[in-house]
Amino acid sequence: MIADAQLDLRGTPCPINFVRTKLRLEQMAPGSLLEVWLDPGEPIEQVPDSLAMEGYTIEQIEDRQAFFALQVRRPTAP
Repeated sequence: MIADAQLDLRGTPCPINFVRTKLRLEQMAPGSLLEVWLDPGEPIEQVPDSLAMEGYTIEQIEDRQAFFALQVRRPTAP
């Protein structure tokens, strides 16, 4: 899957990384795919669950050794 946009949040603490991800998704067109780079630990444990609770679809989480690449899709309908 090719992401429509990418957001590097490595080094960004919780809950700031969730807020920045949600704001970026809100700026994107419905159905768009965003790839977010998150640190291991609390960020990758908290952000995907928080986004899912907000109605976003988690397409994939990939472990890239030093960080995680989260692919999340903005819903097409409100």
